[in-house]
Amino acid sequence: MSGRRTADGAPVPILMYHTVADEPSLATRGLSVSPGQFAEQMEILADHRCTPLTTADLAAIWRGGGRVLPDRPVLITFDDGYEGVHRHALPVLAKHGFASTLFVSTGWLRGTYDTGGGLDTMLDWDQVRALAAQGTEIGGHSHTHPQLDQLDDAELEFELRRCKEIVDGELGAPPVSFAYPYGHSDRRVRQAVRARGFAQSLAVGNGLARRRQGPYALERVTVRRSTGPAEFERLVEGRAIGRTFAKDRALTKGYALVRRARQTRRKAIRTRV
Repeated sequence: MSGRRTADGAPVPILMYHTVADEPSLATRGLSVSPGQFAEQMEILADHRCTPLTTADLAAIWRGGGRVLPDRPVLITFDDGYEGVHRHALPVLAKHGFASTLFVSTGWLRGTYDTGGGLDTMLDWDQVRALAAQGTEIGGHSHTHPQLDQLDDAELEFELRRCKEIVDGELGAPPVSFAYPYGHSDRRVRQAVRARGFAQSLAVGNGLARRRQGPYALERVTVRRSTGPAEFERLVEGRAIGRTFAKDRALTKGYALVRRARQTRRKAIRTRV
């Protein structure tokens, strides 16, 4: 990677993690990394002299206002709220002084608001507060982790509002960043996220984030159990992204057609009713 300051319009790798665990649940295994993998990957970032930013940091820089991107920017993000982020990732992040963003599904976390939908051992709110105290930005990821583009307007509003009010109540500040569950969104969802007061949101896309994507559709790259050191280094350097995720993109396009057909059927049913 170049040692020069990164141009503000240059692409930025946003790494998407889920759980960090030696023995993840069957449901989360494919999208998990082991503690050893995570430590090795953070060493790679350190060796490349990368500068991790929070989601809010990146969005603020791309909006303007005097700040510029640092050398070799990268974002480290975690979805859902798995306990391994506190147990295994936090000490490694603290060791390197790395910023990160955790997107929580508030109805999956252990405690008062738990709806029982979590796919593995989840964080509790004391652990979320510990992450926030260490410099992790806490963002929203809905309340119960549905496919937001499949919800009606009232259900969508509930998922966004409930998530935001719980994070605000627990941490004393509302979340400003959001990540779409499963990466799915459409114009209606993005408008609802903006209207609810989130200043930026992340999709998946398995591509590099670019300023021209706009603040409500920034792409990320998936880090999973099968991501070896060489592939991880390519992701961070922005090399061979298309080839690495060719299968993922084909599946995403196919499933998008299925989701649009489902939306059309639901609208037709509501109209008849």
